[in-house]
Amino acid sequence: MAGSVTSLFRSGAHSPSMAALTREGGDGTGPVDFCIPCNPYFPTPAMMETMAARLKDIVTFYPSSADTITAELCQLLQLPPQAVAMGNGSTELITWIDHLLVRESLAIPVPTFGRWTDQPMETGKRVDMFPLQESNGFALDLAQYADFIRKRGTKVAVICNPNNPDGGFLHKQQLVQFMDAMADLDLIVIDESFLEFADAEAEPSVVQEAMLRPNVIVLRSLGKNFGLHGIRFGYMVANPSLAGKVRSMLPKWNLNAFAEYVVFMLKEHGTEYAQSLLQVRRDRLEMASQLSLLPGLTVYPSQGNFLFVRLPVGAEGTVVRDRMLTEHRILVRECGNKIGSSSRFLRLVVRPEVDVRRLVSAMEQVLYGTRRGAAVPELSTGTSYSSGTAAVDRLVSETNGAGMQLAQAVGAMSAPGLAAAPAAGVGMPLPVAAQQGGAGMPMPAAAMQMQQPQQQPMMAQMAPVAQMAPVTQMPQAPAPMQAPAMAQMPMQMQMPTPVPAPAPAGPTPPGVPARGGLTAAQVRGMTAPAPPAPNLAPAPATGWPNAQSWPNAAGMGQAG
Repeated sequence: MAGSVTSLFRSGAHSPSMAALTREGGDGTGPVDFCIPCNPYFPTPAMMETMAARLKDIVTFYPSSADTITAELCQLLQLPPQAVAMGNGSTELITWIDHLLVRESLAIPVPTFGRWTDQPMETGKRVDMFPLQESNGFALDLAQYADFIRKRGTKVAVICNPNNPDGGFLHKQQLVQFMDAMADLDLIVIDESFLEFADAEAEPSVVQEAMLRPNVIVLRSLGKNFGLHGIRFGYMVANPSLAGKVRSMLPKWNLNAFAEYVVFMLKEHGTEYAQSLLQVRRDRLEMASQLSLLPGLTVYPSQGNFLFVRLPVGAEGTVVRDRMLTEHRILVRECGNKIGSSSRFLRLVVRPEVDVRRLVSAMEQVLYGTRRGAAVPELSTGTSYSSGTAAVDRLVSETNGAGMQLAQAVGAMSAPGLAAAPAAGVGMPLPVAAQQGGAGMPMPAAAMQMQQPQQQPMMAQMAPVAQMAPVTQMPQAPAPMQAPAMAQMPMQMQMPTPVPAPAPAGPTPPGVPARGGLTAAQVRGMTAPAPPAPNLAPAPATGWPNAQSWPNAAGMGQAG
């Protein structure tokens, strides 16, 4: 999809590059990118001109070592270098965290940033996905998440704060309590890639708390904050032993000369950076207000530099995306390929007011055919919104909206510990293989491939419904289901699901469902687990820093 989107943008009269899209617009004619999260106010035009003037020197000579660049960044952020590792983008650090520190399983709320599900899955790890509920505004309940982790015996927990794509935010004290409650896990990762844009708390970062704990890593992204995605640089903060394990495996010159130049330039532009964050926060409020006026459109609260929106009933995200692009030269992020989301959702990047006016006008024409106030088409039988695989669609239909309320009502009449089937007409229908009884714990994907090479490809993707959405984890529905709706349910949906077989003792092998749960490989439609990661032996870590060198502040940009 990325290649086709780029080519469509390049077909314009000016043939803009993707890097230029985030700064185009304003005149009402050029392409505008609402897809890639950025900071449209930083760097300033004067800073860009200075970088352009130094281009020859930047690309001609080798950069300094990663240790030198890291030391400069740490001086700026008031962090001890021993507790920091810089990477060629936060994605490089996610890769090394997976290889070095994730042994067998990882838990992550979904929907979220795709590398947190895909990266460990690609190396044969078990990924336990905790579905965020649309009925609860996609808010993460840490108590339920902790219970989910305990029941599955997961070894590593990840939390994105704010979360991508919905912008959900957790206060520092909540996260500290979670870290203490999960102190026995192999690792806890708090991904703060978008935290600089949050304003719900004066000092929301947990970097200081992470340095004091043996199993916590905080991940941060510089490219997103500075609006320089092409310059791949990010960093992680942890206690020196943990940071040293990752830092010792990174290449000596894993940071490029552009990243070095920007890091050394930042100390002269702290004021402009702080002002840019304030302006993005103001733009977020104004943009949310304008979008909320569109009939049938739901805007979820966000603390990131993007907004998660649900399209009106009857609007298909892929159609909206394509028409916005071809008819209005506006690129939006349709979220149908995100696990736990569907094509009914868009993620829209916060941009200046002039671009937002153009976005709202274009969405009015695409969604309603006329201006604001036109009726939104309603579908009497519900809409099947595609999100890539049948297993993902089933996960979505069972855990959000009307499906959540119906599941609870039926669950009250079923045997204890069993989840009810989803509502008829909501989301994607269950495949036949998922409705058959007598399964117990599903077979590993590899075993299914051996037994049924061609006959039932969907079997490897599915797990019993009871294992995906236990009644004990569901929040209370706001209103009980009415009796007429129960009478219309097909008989097969009122049948209780078989009780899963007890999990075997000991660690669960890669590719086998966690205590009867759904593996990431099954969700993605894989038929066999990926080969195991190589056995990497990290070098000894450096010593603990002087206690007086610990920072008093989490980092830049917290003022205001």
